[in-house]
Amino acid sequence: MGSRFFRQAGDSDSDTESSDEESLVSGDDAQKPAAPAKPKSRFLRSGGSSDSESSSEEEESEDSEDEQKPTATAQKVSKYLAAGSDDEDSDEEVKRVVKSAKDKRLEEMEATGTAMNNALKINDWTAISTEFDKLLRMIQRQQNVGDPIPPFFIRTTTELETSVNDAQAKDAKKKMNATNARALTAMKQKIKKTLKDFDKEVKQYQADPEVFEREYTAAVAPEVTKVTKTRKSEGAVDEDDDAFQTVGKDGKALQFTSDSVFKELQHVQQARGKKNTDRNEQIRILEKLLEVAATTYQRIRVLLALVSARFDYNASVASHMPIDLWVAAQKEVDQLINIVATNSHYTVEEAIPDYDELAERTPDEEPDKILRVRGSIISFVDRLDDEFTKSLQNIDPHGTEYVERLKDEKYLYATITRAQTYYEKSKTQSDSLTRVIMRRLEHIYSKPDAVVNALEASISTADVKAAASKLGTTSSLIHSLCVHLYKSGNSLLRTRAILCHIYHYALHNDFHTSRDMLLMSHLQESIHSADVATQILYNRAVVQLGLCAFRCGLIKEAQSTLQEIFSTQRVKELLAQGVHQQRFQVLTPDQEKAERQRQLPFHMHINTELLEAAFLVSSMLVEIPLLASIDSEEQKRKAISKPFRRLLDFADRQVFTGPPESTRDHIMQASKALQNGDWQQCRDLVQSIKIWSLMPEAAAVKEMLAKRIQEEGLRTYLFTYAPYYSSLSLSLLSRTFHLEVRAVTSIISRMIWHEELSASLDQSAGVVVFHRVELTRTQQLAQVLADKVSAMVEQNEKTLDNKLGGSTGWGDRGEGGKGDKREQVQERKGRAGGRGGASRGRGRGGRFQQGLGNQMNEVKVR
Repeated sequence: MGSRFFRQAGDSDSDTESSDEESLVSGDDAQKPAAPAKPKSRFLRSGGSSDSESSSEEEESEDSEDEQKPTATAQKVSKYLAAGSDDEDSDEEVKRVVKSAKDKRLEEMEATGTAMNNALKINDWTAISTEFDKLLRMIQRQQNVGDPIPPFFIRTTTELETSVNDAQAKDAKKKMNATNARALTAMKQKIKKTLKDFDKEVKQYQADPEVFEREYTAAVAPEVTKVTKTRKSEGAVDEDDDAFQTVGKDGKALQFTSDSVFKELQHVQQARGKKNTDRNEQIRILEKLLEVAATTYQRIRVLLALVSARFDYNASVASHMPIDLWVAAQKEVDQLINIVATNSHYTVEEAIPDYDELAERTPDEEPDKILRVRGSIISFVDRLDDEFTKSLQNIDPHGTEYVERLKDEKYLYATITRAQTYYEKSKTQSDSLTRVIMRRLEHIYSKPDAVVNALEASISTADVKAAASKLGTTSSLIHSLCVHLYKSGNSLLRTRAILCHIYHYALHNDFHTSRDMLLMSHLQESIHSADVATQILYNRAVVQLGLCAFRCGLIKEAQSTLQEIFSTQRVKELLAQGVHQQRFQVLTPDQEKAERQRQLPFHMHINTELLEAAFLVSSMLVEIPLLASIDSEEQKRKAISKPFRRLLDFADRQVFTGPPESTRDHIMQASKALQNGDWQQCRDLVQSIKIWSLMPEAAAVKEMLAKRIQEEGLRTYLFTYAPYYSSLSLSLLSRTFHLEVRAVTSIISRMIWHEELSASLDQSAGVVVFHRVELTRTQQLAQVLADKVSAMVEQNEKTLDNKLGGSTGWGDRGEGGKGDKREQVQERKGRAGGRGGASRGRGRGGRFQQGLGNQMNEVKVR
């Protein structure tokens, strides 16, 4: 039933005054006698003819109707003005006629039919094809909501079939252009397919159109919902929304009861994933069902469907789930875990036999008194964790919103811990237990003890707290989680567990334990074939190990560990802390999206400036004395590391050197001062770097660096000026470098023992006596020849290994230098593997093994 309130300004009175459509008149307005109505479209008429006589009749009827328009328009305007000017009746009730979505869809269909009728008059089959496709989409939407097919669509399709056949029979196609002719052919195929799809309805309509229309009218039951609203004065408070109710397909308000839970669940699940499904409405229905659920089985089923519906709300993979929906889903997952944990007769499993979805089930009906419900709690936990990480990736880390979002981690951690406790009690889903333990481990392995203790304190369940208190310290907790994962059959989880364990030990300054675990795991040989996330975790563990060595004062180990990752000049990309943009490489949108999706949240980042400062200072303390001990420029190029050498050469080329500004400037000027023997200036420049304040125990690190600079300054001084002295006083060296005589004697003795210095100690005189060793021309040529032969043999062995395709990695280091050769081959293979694919792993086997591999035999002996 149409309403004059919804007519447009240009609508004719024939629509209003037709015998089939009534107009609502309020007050004392008199009803006008109905005039004969002209049809809107030829598809709405019972007959299908479109001859010239009918068109002339239509023109005459239009002329006669136009004569009646002014009077009706004047009446309507005067009536509305009267109603609008009546201030005394402002408090009277105003009745509105609200059109339903069903009526709007029917009006859209009729408008489409009118457009096709107009296009048919000018023989425009392209426009007819477009409008017919639009009509088919409307009918598909009609079917999705469960409404019957309207007779208008069947009548339109059959008449279109007649028009298409007439157009082709009269050879009108020959007079058409190519585009219109193709559209006519396409329309014939579309109509043929449509009539085949709706064959049943077409036959019913052709048998008796009036009966078909009456059945449609009875099924739809069109009624205009009248909502009466009372205008209230200002300051009045509206009533609550009790008048608004959820309406089903039949137009009646839904009444949710415990008996209809399963039926409504089935309706929701059938609509899931369809194009026109209202996800908000589904969530509201499931929330109502959860309120009326009477039994434990009903609550479990509704919670499983409700959490899935919340996760379905966000269809995009790139964007994150709305935070309010995430919080609601997290609470509902907690509720689900608590239900199955407190009721031991119920369990949620992924693979169970089929059962009746519309029937209530109880544990008494099962053979073992345990009712198994199809679902997956671990999938919910995984999705919660992934959506939490994704939201942190998309939020600005420098704002307060990021900090507020990060506070939700304690609730997520509590949910993960509850899930772990549930799976430990059930003892039937070992795979789910290992997955949830891995999730818990990934939340705490990189955090300090204070943060981990705060997360553990957020757990509210008594059983979980009791289990956590038995573990004691953070290290014992992580050790117990890792040991459980080591026993699992999933190799990926074992690899990630040992990398988390290594990272944790390195974070707590236990360098030797962390290094031994990394060497014994042999991950250097196979990490380039792992997935991208595992390669990122491996890079983070190696970098944290290098920082641990630096904090512990193991400068050579720190330099060799950090050397490989800094040689790539892609530190941020390898640590998943930024997207690396190369000069001649442009990432596609898909590649850039994939790179950004794997980025770590900001609070998990390792400070790259602090990392670079540790690497450059370590390189300075290792390379500057080595440069002073080498005479030839060729040997200098081979000995020094490329990143440090590049920066040092750039500093040498500077004509004017101003005060240091950045971290690199401080370290380069400190290196120059150390080369010149001015260790005090070197110490002051290194300690003035501000980034050290971000390192734990910054005061102890600065003190360690000052001591190491004194020692390396002494070594550099001896290497540089030994050719110019025959002897040096130990007491003079002690005063110059502010070291004890015993420390000076120890350093010089070590240099003599390692054959770095040709000298001897005279303890009675307290001096060091230098021995001049000058090689003859023959001896120098022999050394050059020996170096070239050694390089040739090494290259030959590499070629042979490449041809045979074998490299055993770590084995038998003491057998004639085979270990070094294998390390170099493994390094080259690792680099080749890192360049392919995700460019992550970079095969850290080479330099890292060369730096730490000399301690492998000691590890094996222990």
